[in-house]
Amino acid sequence: MRQVYLDYSATTPVKDEVLQEMLPYFTEQFGNPSSLYTLGLTAKEALEKARGQVAALIGASPDEIYFTGCGSEADNWAVFGTADKLKEKGNHIITTKIEHHAMLHACAFLEKNGFEVTYLDVQADGSVRPEALEAAITDKTILISIMMVNNEVGTIAPIRELAAIAKKHGILFHTDAVQALGNVAIDVKDLGVDMMSMSAHKIYGPKGIGALYIRKGLRITNHMHGGGQEKGRRAGTENLAGIVGFGKAAQLASQQLETHISHCSELRDYLIERVTAEIPDTYVNGSLEKRHPGNANLTFRYIEGESILLMLDFKGISVSTGSACSSKSLEPSHVLTALGVPVEMVHGTVRFTVGDFTTKEDIDYTVEALKEIVTKLRALSPVNSEKGW
Repeated sequence: MRQVYLDYSATTPVKDEVLQEMLPYFTEQFGNPSSLYTLGLTAKEALEKARGQVAALIGASPDEIYFTGCGSEADNWAVFGTADKLKEKGNHIITTKIEHHAMLHACAFLEKNGFEVTYLDVQADGSVRPEALEAAITDKTILISIMMVNNEVGTIAPIRELAAIAKKHGILFHTDAVQALGNVAIDVKDLGVDMMSMSAHKIYGPKGIGALYIRKGLRITNHMHGGGQEKGRRAGTENLAGIVGFGKAAQLASQQLETHISHCSELRDYLIERVTAEIPDTYVNGSLEKRHPGNANLTFRYIEGESILLMLDFKGISVSTGSACSSKSLEPSHVLTALGVPVEMVHGTVRFTVGDFTTKEDIDYTVEALKEIVTKLRALSPVNSEKGW
């Protein structure tokens, strides 16, 4: 049976070049980067090389990159570190209703501990209105956090414009760029962000390693305490093999960015065009113009997205009904709900995300399978276009 992977926003396979770069650091180059003998110094050199590779991908300086265990940890550090550092200045944070749960749950925790959080509404395409952000700012606002690319619908936020508003008011600005990294061009200096979260496993690197960009000169409270790793700002023996893999993946992403965007955008558009033309009552969620190059978030009316997912899986096709972090929840997607999608249509939504290893033949196979599955499910559904919703 043909195997087709269309969930690259959930995770990506590790590229062979990345794996080969990592392997020595599991065996002969196993030293602790904090050790002063040769084996440790060699490990330290590899760690700093990777730091430079990640920095180069986003236009940062190596000393502005701090490795973490994942993107969620980076989000948590940015929020909790800022909240603790600036709690005497203010207790107000602004974010949006469509953030990753790493941000939303962190903010909910702070709300239980004396902080106030404004969750901005978004427009129907998932975009944030700059004027809405400005209107939400108070004299107690200490942090604004808005994701660069939404993980469910793929909408790209106007981060430069939003960060400029924060800067005008003297407020720190953080962006979750986990879905953006390696999929859109990023220059943190041009964007004007103070902090940015990243993760390796979204760019064909290993799982269990992320990073937080912290603008030079900015001090936030440490989120992990212990040894003096990461220049004394994030304790814990470094995941050296993972960091090396992250560095190599970042280097490849930088070298291949234009090719990657072109390849994915072409296949994404081909998928959207075929599905919307050949399967009635199908809708695209999110912006069609400012969109993640591989994301096709589609709603199929009158049927359940989970049923589509399971039947596609039976045919060897892997997709998602939402973000991988929340797809097991029975609650409707908070992202689609915030976009104003009716609840009955939210449950009929499937996220397809293509990547470097996706082919046109994969898309053709998927569309033919979808046509068969949707037809079958709608025939079984108690409601359809003929019977009425």
